[in-house]
Amino acid sequence: MRKRMTTLAVALAAAGMGVVTVAPSSGAPAAPGRAPTMGAARPSASPVPSRIAVHFDLTEGQMPENVALDPDGTAYVTFAASRQVAAVTPSGGTRILATLPAPADGGVHTPVLAFALTTGIVRMTDGTLYFLYASGDAASTGLYRLRPGGTPQRIAALPAAGLPNGLAFDAAARRFYLTDSVLGTISTVPLHGGRVEVWSAAPELAATGFLGANGIKVRDGAVWATNLDQGTLLRVPVRHGRPGPVRVAATGLVGIDDFTFVGAGEHQVIAALDGPNTVVGIDASGRSRTLLTAADGLQNPTSVAVRGRTLYVLSAAYTTGVDPNLTLASLPAR
Repeated sequence: MRKRMTTLAVALAAAGMGVVTVAPSSGAPAAPGRAPTMGAARPSASPVPSRIAVHFDLTEGQMPENVALDPDGTAYVTFAASRQVAAVTPSGGTRILATLPAPADGGVHTPVLAFALTTGIVRMTDGTLYFLYASGDAASTGLYRLRPGGTPQRIAALPAAGLPNGLAFDAAARRFYLTDSVLGTISTVPLHGGRVEVWSAAPELAATGFLGANGIKVRDGAVWATNLDQGTLLRVPVRHGRPGPVRVAATGLVGIDDFTFVGAGEHQVIAALDGPNTVVGIDASGRSRTLLTAADGLQNPTSVAVRGRTLYVLSAAYTTGVDPNLTLASLPAR
């Protein structure tokens, strides 16, 4: 585990993001072997009140990479370093739903990161989960389906030379969009799997030293994506199924990872900035403001989601090495 975190730290530093060392928050991280625990509410100096709701076990590789929410508040997460998919209940309990087998080489040939990891995740209304696995191995890298009570099935093979990362579903077109952070692409996969097509390889998606295209969402006739290296939020209109010209919606977002929309339309975005340990709000003009920081317990935030007025923030502690967690924040009424 320490080797994996060191690899990430070196890569982040090389990418110019730096390695941020953060003192532990008021809630201590889970001790080895201890079940994740709930944290009490505490005052916050940030624009939105927040609390650490669940502490995950770093020694078990519980480094949350992405999240999909159930209407009841259950958070379905991918634990990157342990190659797992888990359900985190509103009461703070964590149940492992699946563990992907490690490749024969242990994952050392996974591009850039040198360890196999589960990444993007989507939940369907019937409870079926779809998620990505990057292993550097042609026999296992791909898009997987996990039905309730079932076992993971790979429904589409993805390039072993890439790093599939973000995942989104377009219900109208009945297809998935996914980013590859190493290849700098957005690809599509039909709902039931099969053929993978590169949808866009625009230069705005490319990596410039570490990881490029990252988070992804489908919204109002467009595909939105982030580029971690370039610090950008991108909008790509969908025109008769094909990509239109890429528009850079926001810049200066160092280390941007996942993001989500708030309310209807495209007017308000909330994004996780991994290296700087911040969560920001981005308005329609591309201006950003800080909502949460390391002072709120953020430890390399990777993913965000909104349910009602509650913001879910997952922190993986990739480089801080302290307290991977789920932080909940209350958004103001509009």
